Formats: sequence, structure tokens, C-alpha cells
Amino acid sequence: MHISHSSEDDNLKRLLSLSIEDLQDKCGYFDIEKNGRAKELVFERTRYTYNDALEYFDDNFLSQITSLGLSIALKEGDPDEAV
Repeated sequence: MHISHSSEDDNLKRLLSLSIEDLQDKCGYFDIEKNGRAKELVFERTRYTYNDALEYFDDNFLSQITSLGLSIALKEGDPDEAV
């Protein structure tokens, strides 16, 4: 988003939190620091929200959202794998 000032920090933190919550509702719990695919989707969803284009996010990232959800579901079933 190339934001070079801090006046948007609170808004961006709020948007990031909302994106994490939305994607966890859709895909299951993930640790944002350990799951790179989830982190990327959170950033992309936040970018869409910031640019008033959120209505396009689900359609444009459907395969990545589905893939993330499946990988989380498979890891939940594997007792040797941490999410």
C-alpha cells in the first residue's frame, strides 16, 4: 500500500485484525506468525478493504482461501502437526 506516514496506523491495525478474524472464521485457526499463506491472505484482504474493494476479495482469492482452509483442517487431524 506504500503508506509512508503513521496517521493510518490505527486504521490499518483495525483492518488487519478484522481480516485475521474473517479468515479464521472461514478457514480455521492459524498463527499469523507461523503460517505464511495465511499472512499473505490477511495482507491481501486488508489491501482490498483499504481500497474499498472488499466485495472482490473472496472471488479473486477463492482458491487460496479454500487451500488454506483445507491445509488447516488436515493439520488439525494430524496429532504430530502444530497449526
